[in-house]
Amino acid sequence: MALHICNCFALSNHKQTQTRQPCFSNSKPKASSSLQTPPHLTKRSLSLSLFAAVFLNGVLPNSPIFAQELELERYTDSKEGFTLLRPSSWIKVDKAGATALFEEASNGSNNAGIVVNPVRLNTLGEFGSPQFVADKLIQAEKRKESTKDAEVIGVAERSGKDGLQVYEFEYKIDSTRGGMKRIFSAAFVASKKLYLLNITHSDKPESPLNPHTRLMLEQALHSFDATT
Repeated sequence: MALHICNCFALSNHKQTQTRQPCFSNSKPKASSSLQTPPHLTKRSLSLSLFAAVFLNGVLPNSPIFAQELELERYTDSKEGFTLLRPSSWIKVDKAGATALFEEASNGSNNAGIVVNPVRLNTLGEFGSPQFVADKLIQAEKRKESTKDAEVIGVAERSGKDGLQVYEFEYKIDSTRGGMKRIFSAAFVASKKLYLLNITHSDKPESPLNPHTRLMLEQALHSFDATT
């Protein structure tokens, strides 16, 4: 899926006027530095504090305790220059064309893939606005024979390391290969390289994406950033 998204950036060289789009309900403002985790916090209290923190601040506090509660762990590729929080139970697998790929052990169709490719761009804004890129993603999805339907759920822009321009997208697809899926994507350009994160998870009517898993995947999405 991440490889497929990469192709959409080659569909047009048309420069769009930069506009800020409405963010997801859990988009990434600065977390409150006043939020602390008492050492005597019970697991239930920690869970309640976790969801309260996300509800009030829109992002996890920069704490390994909260990441552990969401079953996330830091993965950093110093050679390629990116980092993110990834589900700790997902296994790393090798796949041609993917810089890194993590899959749920019991269901490989639930996965997170990162692709890094050289580009002539300095920023994503030179390619187009977040909405322009989202439209290209959906157009590319709808051209696939296996896609029955595709719909954008959310489009956002945030600042990464040193003000890096990062686009985030959430959309859902109904496919003949696996049914309904929820997609969380993030992209940025740094050092003349395009970085793409694509998180795919089953979201079928009979077994919808549960709140805990959704929160975990959203925080993985928000954590995707450059290291240099």
